[in-house]
Amino acid sequence: MADDARDPERDRLTGRLSRFAKVGAGLSGAAVSYGANRVFGGDEADARNAKALKAALGGLKGPLMKAAQMFATVPDLLPPEFAKELAELQTNAPAMGWPFVRRRMAAELGADWQARFTSFEPEAAAAASLGQVHRAVAHDGRALAVKLQYPDMQSAVESDLGQLRALIALIKRMDGALDPSEAIVEIGDRLREELDYGREAKLMAVYANFFADRADIRTPEPVPELSTGRLLSMTWLDGQGLLTFKSAPQAVRDRIAALLFEAWWSPMTHLGIIHGDPHLGNYTFAGEGAAHLNLLDFGCIRIFPPKFVAGVVRLYRALANDDRSEQVEAYRSWGFQGLSDPLVDALNVWARFIYGPLLDDRERTVADDVPPGEYGRREAFKVRQALKAVGGVTIPREFVFMDRAAIGLGAAFLHLGARHNWRRMFEASLEGFSEEAVAERQAKALSFVGL
Repeated sequence: MADDARDPERDRLTGRLSRFAKVGAGLSGAAVSYGANRVFGGDEADARNAKALKAALGGLKGPLMKAAQMFATVPDLLPPEFAKELAELQTNAPAMGWPFVRRRMAAELGADWQARFTSFEPEAAAAASLGQVHRAVAHDGRALAVKLQYPDMQSAVESDLGQLRALIALIKRMDGALDPSEAIVEIGDRLREELDYGREAKLMAVYANFFADRADIRTPEPVPELSTGRLLSMTWLDGQGLLTFKSAPQAVRDRIAALLFEAWWSPMTHLGIIHGDPHLGNYTFAGEGAAHLNLLDFGCIRIFPPKFVAGVVRLYRALANDDRSEQVEAYRSWGFQGLSDPLVDALNVWARFIYGPLLDDRERTVADDVPPGEYGRREAFKVRQALKAVGGVTIPREFVFMDRAAIGLGAAFLHLGARHNWRRMFEASLEGFSEEAVAERQAKALSFVGL
């Protein structure tokens, strides 16, 4: 990475205070609306509360909006009214203009930064809540994707995390089925990691090394001499988005789904690592009949303790064998507390939904006759009702991104209408599995790239 020590971009107190005031005003407005809705009541009170919260967050860009969307993509983490409203928040922020880009690039690479590229497109190719991407060409002729972080994101993250606790307090007042306090800790850690482009480059290399023998799964290659902690240059991979193939022949859609399954599950069962962002824009496909998967964006990679991974496999086998005592031990290894029989029953509703395709030894879709946007909603409602009856539960932090990514992957399979024997594919990924083997491979893979 290029030296970025001269950059003045820091977690500045003034930036945090400014952000805190702006976010706090929005959440205060939501709290007032909640109070009014509680007084006037009615069948639509929850829906009105959810809309007030969406209005409070909708004008903000950056970490808080991204965190709200993370919550919305885990169906069982929020009441359905809140999940629906937060899911509609726009994921793409308007791109910053050329004057901004020139200043930011100079701060990262120096005043002569343009001379370090053969060409650099002033218009962003894509923009999101934490940064934007530009196309460029290196002096050696390689096409590049240059990912540039927005200013003051470190200040925004720390301020927004403080305010998120107010958000959670509001939600807990409205719905006591789940306590997402641990989820805030988890999301905070992942957001901080996502701002570290040096870490992202290393994890990109982990995936490249893992799939080095697979010509059909590709990752970008980072360009260290054109990168810093807040600027990541990498090779550009041409491809088409997943939704382009919704009407492709069944064999093509099935092949795409198989590639996605292997790109997600194999690193999980071998290294204890998942690609934690289910956004469809993080996958593109190239070659005749979508022969190659391009796996993009390594900012949200979750590295799990091997014990947690062993618990994932343990629960799968316990459900397959209808072994109640093993189910309890699997949940305990994940960090669930107070595992009474009614609580285990409630958790099993969700587990049998998530693991359902893996437990069924036949060719099938992930979920018949379920639209992608509704995947998991019905089951989440049942779980919430059962959890309310037992007094609620605290969600262990590791569960959040595992759940989020699994739901996102399932929704992608539904978009494709893909059919597979998912159980056989999963069993193939477990060849040679043990907690000790995961720990050894994980340590080796991470140390190799300096993590």
